[in-house]
Amino acid sequence: MRYTGLINHYKDRLPVSKSTKFISLGEGNTPLIRLQNIPALLSKDVDAYVKYEGLNPTGSFKDRGMTMAVTKAVESGSKAIICASTGNTSASAAAYAARAGIKAFVIIPEGKIALGKLAQAMIHGAVIIQIKGNFDDGMRLVKEVAGHAPVSIVNSINPFRLQGQKTAAFEIIEELGDAPDYHCLPVGNAGNISAHWMGYKEYYQDRKSTKTPVMVGYQAEGSAPFKKGMMVDNPKTIATAIRIGHPQSWGLAHEVEKESNGWFDALSDEDILAAQKLLAEKEGIFCEPASATSLAGAIRDVKNDKVGS
Repeated sequence: MRYTGLINHYKDRLPVSKSTKFISLGEGNTPLIRLQNIPALLSKDVDAYVKYEGLNPTGSFKDRGMTMAVTKAVESGSKAIICASTGNTSASAAAYAARAGIKAFVIIPEGKIALGKLAQAMIHGAVIIQIKGNFDDGMRLVKEVAGHAPVSIVNSINPFRLQGQKTAAFEIIEELGDAPDYHCLPVGNAGNISAHWMGYKEYYQDRKSTKTPVMVGYQAEGSAPFKKGMMVDNPKTIATAIRIGHPQSWGLAHEVEKESNGWFDALSDEDILAAQKLLAEKEGIFCEPASATSLAGAIRDVKNDKVGS
């Protein structure tokens, strides 16, 4: 059968009914690519894969959550959605709002958003509001607006976002035949690591896997509230997608850390950019700096025997 998006594919595991109208752009079903050349550089026997979420419709994993968030917004009668964004969320929200025939309002920190992602949001017809401040300031404003206007927030505080994003874990287990031993992820707002863990636990409880992975979250040193154990008021990093000092999923992420026996760590911008270059040159896979953060961390922790020991 033709693949028509993750909600239809996993409808028995998502909060939808027979009457729900799915708002989809064919997201999900992204390739799990086995690394062939980088593991050989580590002098360790590791089997490593990257989940290439850049092949989602707007170029990021945010589409997994946005298809669910916008579907449920439309189902509830919302005529508009709103989000704060450093880039990927704005592109995704705008695209799915366009698909649904509703309006998207996007609040972005002035001068702190990747222009390619901003261009996507603009071409999809979103209303762009620039503010003086960072993502965390934008998030506070979004909550304030949603408290007085009939709009649905589609940031990761929306529980339907995590429901959609948990499907990445389903796909990984289905392709590997079991859960991996470790899953390393970049962390900004911490919704994605929380969603993956939700998916891994669900498949394990239903005996579709024999184990759950150790979850490892990597941040940039200039934006590392989990590593520091405290919020960061002025986060700074070249990895714009994880330039978040007050993560909205703070509590959920700490539960993931505890339940999976995992940990959080941080990388310098130099290490992040080096990993981005290495992945492109050695494996033919190009990603944004935020995505390369998890590879940089995994390489370091394989070398120091924290991962794969």
